[in-house]
Amino acid sequence: MTMRRAIGLMSGTSLDGVDVASIETDGETIRVERSPNGYLEPLGPTGYRAYSDDDRALLRQALVDSEAVTERSERPGCLREAEDLVTRLHAEAVENFLAENGLTAADIDVIGFHGQTVVHRPDQKMSVQIGDGQALSRRLGIKVVSDLRHADIEAGGQGAPLVPVFHRALAQASGFTDSLGILNIGGVANATLIARDGRILAFDTGPGNALIDDWMRERTGHALDDNGRTAARGRPDEPLLAWLLIHPFFSRKPPKSLDRNWFSHKLAGQLSTEDGAATLTAFTARAVARALDHAVEAPTRWIVAGGGARNGELLRQLNYHLRAEITTADAIGWSSAFLEAQAFAYLAVRSVEGLPITFPSTTGVSQAISGGVLARPEE
Repeated sequence: MTMRRAIGLMSGTSLDGVDVASIETDGETIRVERSPNGYLEPLGPTGYRAYSDDDRALLRQALVDSEAVTERSERPGCLREAEDLVTRLHAEAVENFLAENGLTAADIDVIGFHGQTVVHRPDQKMSVQIGDGQALSRRLGIKVVSDLRHADIEAGGQGAPLVPVFHRALAQASGFTDSLGILNIGGVANATLIARDGRILAFDTGPGNALIDDWMRERTGHALDDNGRTAARGRPDEPLLAWLLIHPFFSRKPPKSLDRNWFSHKLAGQLSTEDGAATLTAFTARAVARALDHAVEAPTRWIVAGGGARNGELLRQLNYHLRAEITTADAIGWSSAFLEAQAFAYLAVRSVEGLPITFPSTTGVSQAISGGVLARPEE
């Protein structure tokens, strides 16, 4: 198959902005270069377009209004306005990225456009990511693959997580041969467990940064707990944690996925700012540890990516509970911040090539299937 240059776009549940990343791939292998120490060099250029406070306010309201959605095409409340905003900001992010890297639309074969998740109810066969792939393609003059979760959900899968097949390709490119855990901590945390024989098991482990961020925003006005400093000054509420961890989600066998709003930071509302941050941070870490209940073989190494990789207190707790080597994606030449954007570039190429993007062991779908909707600029 032909190597293609693809751009991936990701706007996660933390609502911080648009991640942009470019990679070269044929949908199976990834073009990589190695540094003298053997680690991967960056896969390609990256970029970021931050959301303004007004942008985030509209997207947060969209999450509230989306609770009324009963059909995928419905856009009650501010959802239509939010969808137009998401499309425009992603277009601007790509335009800025191309200009900063001396690229033109003709240099890019395809864009993987995740959009902004506002509804994820796989039990109702529904996952809604707002953002207009066709409008984005017309504006940029580049093919766009979007709506990457729907085919899986229609076929009985959870529609998430989508990145495991990219994790496996990246692990193979890195030369890892032992059992490996890849943990992405965005608003929700998800794990990919790769056995020594290459088998993958993937699922959402529980809350990621979302509850901690919501807590800090409400209590301090800050968007996050910088390096986990607030949590480090507090003490977890052990009875509350014990109660949270008996939620049926954690004992359910994977594959499984979690909606951002299944748990609320308000569960810790009676605690001090420090103790609440400590409790919610411990909740994220211990939920990851519960993932080992479902592992065929416990990973000897964990690679942590996403915003959570910048939270020192969360990493400390993961190290304690997982009892394995913990490293960040950045430390081995991967990208903590842009791993998901790179994954959507990879998935877009797989979609164009008709290759499967979800599997029984990652989403619970009955058989491996491709997915995504291709939009062309001329349509």
